[in-house]
Amino acid sequence: MAAIDNQLDNKNFLSPIGFKFVIKKTPHINYFVQTATLPSLQLGTSNVDTPFVKFPLPGDHLNFGDFSLTYKVDEDLKNYLEIYNWMIALGFPDNFDQYKSADDIRQGPITGQINRMSGLSMITDGTLIILSSSRNPIHEVLFENIFPTSLSELQFTSTDTDVSFLTSTVTFAYQKYSIRSV
Repeated sequence: MAAIDNQLDNKNFLSPIGFKFVIKKTPHINYFVQTATLPSLQLGTSNVDTPFVKFPLPGDHLNFGDFSLTYKVDEDLKNYLEIYNWMIALGFPDNFDQYKSADDIRQGPITGQINRMSGLSMITDGTLIILSSSRNPIHEVLFENIFPTSLSELQFTSTDTDVSFLTSTVTFAYQKYSIRSV
């Protein structure tokens, strides 16, 4: 192999500001996302004992870290309430109608009953789109079966001299994520 064959095709660095996030269940958040953290990925190991050393071997289970988004909260609280209401519907709501109003993926009386009981209609997919230095999509990170597990507090204060707009952080659990080139 000649040295000329070992050259990089793209010498640009990945920009931390080149991303978009899209999730159909929360359209008001998509526009206001400030940070998205691509989760960690861990592969367990297994050790083979010998009389002298332990040899590590790759394990057979992947562990995906939590996915977090930080977004600016709009004045009408629409984006905050999207997550809040979603979490209320996933948890133990005050009454059955509260869960039913959040269940927008029902397809019929029997399917809807099954979905409401299992919670499957309350999960969705989300996509983190990674942009190139020229702001074109280059990769999509698809989060399968995503749902919120944590929503940060909103801290109101009258002691600030400058206006700093409120942000909120939502943490999602999901089944897995995959990365594909666009």
